[in-house]
Amino acid sequence: MRHTIRRSTAAIGVGSSLWLAVVLVFAQTAVAQEVTAIDIALEPDAMMIQHARDANARLLKNFPKGFALDETHHPHVTMLQQFVRTDDLDKVYAAANAVMVKEKPTAWKLNAFKYYYIPSPPVGLAGIVVEPSKDLHRLQDELLAAVKPYTLKTGTPAAFFSEEGGKDIQKDLIEYVADFAQIASGKRFNPHVTIGVGTETYLNKMMAEPFPSFTFSPNGVSVYQLGTFGTARKELKALTLAP
Repeated sequence: MRHTIRRSTAAIGVGSSLWLAVVLVFAQTAVAQEVTAIDIALEPDAMMIQHARDANARLLKNFPKGFALDETHHPHVTMLQQFVRTDDLDKVYAAANAVMVKEKPTAWKLNAFKYYYIPSPPVGLAGIVVEPSKDLHRLQDELLAAVKPYTLKTGTPAAFFSEEGGKDIQKDLIEYVADFAQIASGKRFNPHVTIGVGTETYLNKMMAEPFPSFTFSPNGVSVYQLGTFGTARKELKALTLAP
């Protein structure tokens, strides 16, 4: 009888341990899913979109494994990228809207003046650089301050939009979003429109070409969920602008 009790107790102990392990796994998954990687971005007008798509078509011929600018890879000018609590997204939208209702970005004239790329040998992520105007600096500063109460220090691939279970989310991207306020704002702000991925050899040739500068205006501002290479994959909320 005692042996039976001991075996039953042991079985219960093992069962409890397994149950606890399962609960912990689900809890950890739930925590990971409660974080969203966001991009608050300006939506460019037809002029910039055409330039970006033309350049993107060139890059896809050079590196077909890159991405096309389409309905789920939106051309945009990033104002900020941050990790936020998913449950606080409505508060993030409200805070960002409180900033945007005072702004009229559709009246701004922004100057696009060159290509650039971020190396990730043997390829690079390229973009069209936009001159950082006073309006852009002010807007970025105000948006960063507005959403700061809801930001988190870091996140996991689960915070991003992914059709590959997070396998396409780069470690460098996670670090970039986590450190955005320190490395990509203020004097380090480099407004741009991402145009795609190419080999470094091709991108170096592209950078050496004359770039005919042009002006464009934002058409709107939206909050996106970020995807691979920092692309704006899923629109979460279109923000309200000043009339």
